[in-house]
Amino acid sequence: MSKTLYGNTGGLKPSLIRRLERLYRRRVPPTKIISHELAKELSTLSKELNRQIGILLTRRGEVESVIVGDYNQIVIPAITRYREAEGRLRGLRCIHTHFSHEGLDQDDLLDLAFLRLDLMAALMVRADGLPGKIYVAHLLPSGHNGQHYGYLDPVYPWELAEDFQRLIASLEDELERKRPAKEVSDRQDRAILIHVTSRSKSAAAESIAELKELARSAGVTVLDTIVQRRHKIDPRFVVGKGKLSELFIRAMQLSANLLIFDQELSPSQIRSIAEVTELRVIDRTQLILDIFAQRAKSREGKIQVEMAQLRYLLPRLRSRDDAFSRLTGGIGGRGPGETKLEIDRRRIKDRLARLERELKSISAQRKLRRQRRKRKGLPVVAIVGYTNAGKTTLLNQLTGDRLLAENKLFATLDPTSRRVLLPGGYMAIFTDTVGFIRDLPQDLERAFRATLEELYEADLLLHLIDVSNPYFEEQLEAVENILEEMGLSHLPYLRVFNKIDLLSPEEVEILKRRWQAQAISALKKETLKPLLETIAQTLPPMFYQRQSPIFIDHGKYEY
Repeated sequence: MSKTLYGNTGGLKPSLIRRLERLYRRRVPPTKIISHELAKELSTLSKELNRQIGILLTRRGEVESVIVGDYNQIVIPAITRYREAEGRLRGLRCIHTHFSHEGLDQDDLLDLAFLRLDLMAALMVRADGLPGKIYVAHLLPSGHNGQHYGYLDPVYPWELAEDFQRLIASLEDELERKRPAKEVSDRQDRAILIHVTSRSKSAAAESIAELKELARSAGVTVLDTIVQRRHKIDPRFVVGKGKLSELFIRAMQLSANLLIFDQELSPSQIRSIAEVTELRVIDRTQLILDIFAQRAKSREGKIQVEMAQLRYLLPRLRSRDDAFSRLTGGIGGRGPGETKLEIDRRRIKDRLARLERELKSISAQRKLRRQRRKRKGLPVVAIVGYTNAGKTTLLNQLTGDRLLAENKLFATLDPTSRRVLLPGGYMAIFTDTVGFIRDLPQDLERAFRATLEELYEADLLLHLIDVSNPYFEEQLEAVENILEEMGLSHLPYLRVFNKIDLLSPEEVEILKRRWQAQAISALKKETLKPLLETIAQTLPPMFYQRQSPIFIDHGKYEY
């Protein structure tokens, strides 16, 4: 029984179909790219059909597939039987005929990349039906001088002197040798970060640097970052198909298994990119959700993260087919019933409703605790700021606690409140809150509203800013915009520059005057006394009227 011909063979004479099927019996010496005899047969058949013909050859020189196209192109079928190991070539080469122009076109190069072919070759068909020159391209394992494709000199098929086996062996050896991810654990994600923007270079650099920190916080190994400036985002692939092929080649060179985009992708965009590249694809929102899922420890934090994940998932559910339908009987109940998609959506909505009720219960408990504090006359100072600004470190220094403080984004998710002694012997409640970030996903913002309720009850907002960060001005503005959107701009407010030990004293003084801010290093206790004095002066006098000063060993609480 003959093998299947791929493509449109309608209207072909049986004799021509038999000749096409006989191509499967052809063998090419393993060291040759193509034999002169096979090239001549392909060219003659293509001329008679007035269509392009393509073949896929294995490394043993056997014909795996025969593809019949039209005058302008062939469509390569899905390749499922050959190896799909990460960072490896597929083990097949494609040779097809060309009429309309010489050389390989963009579609040929895209197929070479996305299908991970050993080679892509275009055989020119002359007017007399004999083979013309053959153009051959292969992937470059290391991307020499920014080039992703290597080319052999165009020659006639009988002049091809390249040893095919030696060429492929050298390509795969170089691919293996130059792969920087060898030392990374197989269990660890290896990612390429992609940022597509129409904004300035500095804004793009800031955004991709933050995405890199997010990836590090999530435990992802970042192999490369790619920034593309476009006037308009590609509706299907975000970066455009040409750039996507370069991205895919880069992923193969580095043995990456994950693409992280620095913007929210639609479900169709994620599907399209994943189907073409055969890599996992996530966006910035999914990355932040994953970090939150890793860090949430309390019952409240876990509920909020799960709610955010479910809200993100709900619009991204998709139907497969009616095979998942549940059939019902009786008049008015025949035909497809509730589909699997509808069941999943209903379950998610039911789960969200239960979590909402639990969160309201927790929120009510927090409200009771806040009311008790108010009755005792203790003022509340909420420490807010961009993620990784040093809020938890500051609270640890003020109280002597050992709360988890890491140099990672979103190390703290659960709010923590502690008593702190102010100058004059009066007490205040200092609350550490979850850090802000620019373009915080709405699902997360909604889910963590219960946590942020602490801010609405605060008597003073302490805005902590990592002044050593090169983008601290943008971070400062992002936090203040979020506070304004939340309706908190009316509260007493102090700007506090942290990590001043990483700057010169002259720089610190200039920044303090410019931004009218306090300056501290949360790691150095001696820098905190002026801050506490300012806090004591900023809080309304009524709090001191409700309290009696606490007389203790002054040296123990000296700042």
